[in-house]
Amino acid sequence: MHDLTRPRLCLIEDDAIMGESLFDRFELEGYRVDWCRTAQSALAAIIGGDYALVVSDIRLPDGNGEEIFIRLLERGIGLPPFIFITGQGSIDRAVALLKLGAADYITKPFDLDDLVEKVDALCGNRVPACPEGGCILGISPAMRQIARTLPRLAQHAPTILITGESGVGKEVIARQIHRLDPAGGEKPFIAVNCAALTESLLEAELFGHEKGAFTGAARQRKGVFEQADGGTLFLDEIGDTPLSMQVKLLRAIQERKIVRVGGDTEIPINLRLICATHRDLRQQVEDGAFREDLYYRVHVIQIKVPPLRERREDILWFAQRFLEEQPIKGERKQLSRAAEKALIAHAWPGNVRELRHAIERAAILTPAPLLEPEALFDEGDDSLDKEETLELNSYLQSCEAGFIREALARNNGHLGHTAEALGISRKNLWEKMRKLGIDKEPSARQ
Repeated sequence: MHDLTRPRLCLIEDDAIMGESLFDRFELEGYRVDWCRTAQSALAAIIGGDYALVVSDIRLPDGNGEEIFIRLLERGIGLPPFIFITGQGSIDRAVALLKLGAADYITKPFDLDDLVEKVDALCGNRVPACPEGGCILGISPAMRQIARTLPRLAQHAPTILITGESGVGKEVIARQIHRLDPAGGEKPFIAVNCAALTESLLEAELFGHEKGAFTGAARQRKGVFEQADGGTLFLDEIGDTPLSMQVKLLRAIQERKIVRVGGDTEIPINLRLICATHRDLRQQVEDGAFREDLYYRVHVIQIKVPPLRERREDILWFAQRFLEEQPIKGERKQLSRAAEKALIAHAWPGNVRELRHAIERAAILTPAPLLEPEALFDEGDDSLDKEETLELNSYLQSCEAGFIREALARNNGHLGHTAEALGISRKNLWEKMRKLGIDKEPSARQ
C-alpha cells in the first residue's frame, strides 16, 4: 500500500533503461512515481492526477515534452512544476520552456544526484524514516515498516491484535505503542499471560474479586482491567483463553464494563486493549476453539510480526545491542567473525528471545573478550556446522546490508547523511542498496 503522505511524481520517459533507473532512484528517495512512456499517456495522467512535480524527457515516440507542457498551459489548469531532460541539441528549446514557466531542465548526460537535488528543492516535505524514539524493533524493512505505523496506532486505535511466533517481540511492540500514546504514555501498562493461569485464577486476575468471593479472598482486589484503567492492558496469548472465559472477556471488551468475582456492580473501564497470540486465531475459530464474535472484536487492527529467520539483517543488529547491555565491568565482549556467521546461519526457533539468552549466556560464561560459536550454541547444534559451509560472499553481503540499514536508521533514512557517515558517495550508496536488495524505503530522503 502506498504511503499517501509521500510526494507523487510523474516521470515521462520512453527509454526503458533510463526510465527504470530514474523510477528506482526516485522510489528509493521516498517518492511515489507514475512512469509514463508516451506523450498521450502522460497528458492523460497529468490531467487526471495530483502531482507534486513532473520530470519529462523532451523527445518522445508520439510527440515531445514541450507539446505536453504547452497543451496543458492552453487548458488553463494549474500545473505542477516541470523539469525537462534534454540533449545538447535541445538546450534552446528547454530555455524557451523556462520562459513559458517550466521550473528547470537538466542536460544529458547528467548525474542522478544532480537531478535528485533539483527534484528535492522543488518538492520539500518528507516523512521521517523511523518514528520518534528510533528503530528499536530492528533495522529490517519489515520491522521498520511496523515501527512507522505505531505512532498513528498509538493515537487512534483502541484495540490492536499482534500476531507472531513466540519470542518475536510482541510485548516490545505493545509497550512501544503505549509509550507513543500522547495521552496515555504516563498511565499504567499492565501485562498478563492468559496461558499461564488456570481458568479460575484467570477470571480473578482479569476482573478482580470482592472480599470473601472465594476461599482465601481475605480482601477486595482490583483485576488487571481496573489496574490498567486510563492506560494499556496487554493480554498475551489470548488464543489460549478457555471458551468459558471468552464469553466474559467479550462482554468486557464490548461493553467496556467489568464485574468483579463475587460482586454485582458494573465498573466502567477506559483503556487501550492490545492482545497477542502465536496461534492462528482464524483457524481456531474454524476449529471451534475461539469464539468468532470475540475474534472480530480483537481483530480490528492486526500487526503481523515476522520470525527472526525471515529478517536476518536484524540478527547481528540485535546481537550487538544485547552485548552492549551486559553489565560486565571492565569487559567489552565482541563477536568473532565465525560467531557472526553462526548467528546468521542459525534458524532461531525461539526468535529474538532465544538470541538474547544466547548472547547473555555467552557473555557471562566466556572469560575471553572474543565470543566464538561454541560459546553461543550447545555442542551438537547444527549451527556450528552450518557456519563452516556458509558461503563467505553471502555472509559478507548480509553483514554489509545490515550495516547499511543500521546507518540509514541512524540518519532517519537521509541518503546524503548516510553516505557521508559511511564514507562513500551517495551514488555508491544507492548502487549498493540496489545490489543488496535493500528495499526502497518509502521515507528515504535525499
